[in-house]
Amino acid sequence: MGHPYAPADLELPGFVPLQLSQGPILVTYIGASLFVLLAIWLISGRCGGLSKTDRLLMCWWAFTGLTHILIEGPFVFTPNFFKKENPNFFDELWKEYSKGDSRYVARDTATVTVEGITAVLEGPASLLAVYAIASRKSYSHILQFTVCLGQLYGCLVYFITASLDGFNFWASPFYFWAYFIGANSSWVVIPTLIAMRSWKKICGAFQAEKVKTK
Repeated sequence: MGHPYAPADLELPGFVPLQLSQGPILVTYIGASLFVLLAIWLISGRCGGLSKTDRLLMCWWAFTGLTHILIEGPFVFTPNFFKKENPNFFDELWKEYSKGDSRYVARDTATVTVEGITAVLEGPASLLAVYAIASRKSYSHILQFTVCLGQLYGCLVYFITASLDGFNFWASPFYFWAYFIGANSSWVVIPTLIAMRSWKKICGAFQAEKVKTK
């Protein structure tokens, strides 16, 4: 049976076509994401004394943490997701996303490895960052900086390996820009900004400590 992915000669024995169209998949994902962002924004307002920046950071870390665990986790631990006769939403989501990067449906080892590390380590660490910000823990900025570096490293590996492997994994220019670039750009731009902020906060804290000890 044929498939909608690139390259056309990609072999996917047992492939089961998508049962959901693009619309319901995207609406469900975007709707759930907005719900998480709104819920954390409202909850963070009850913490008291948090700046708008900290509240926005809590929203981001909750969103990215749940994405790593609930979206990327099932991909990593369900190697036959594209073969299932009765797929769940996550199976359908990854079959849809694979139109922008067929390495997912092909179970590329580098891609699975990066996603596995992200789901198992960075996901829980991101949720810990939500707690650290809300509780004003001393390790908050060190944790955020570390997770951001992990996310940026994963993005570098993701894009570099795509280039080295031929850069031909999308079904059309639309999927290249919407999925391969668009869906991943947030994990380049936002972690970069957070890492810079946390680095300044960490350096400021060390500088203040030096002044105290003089």
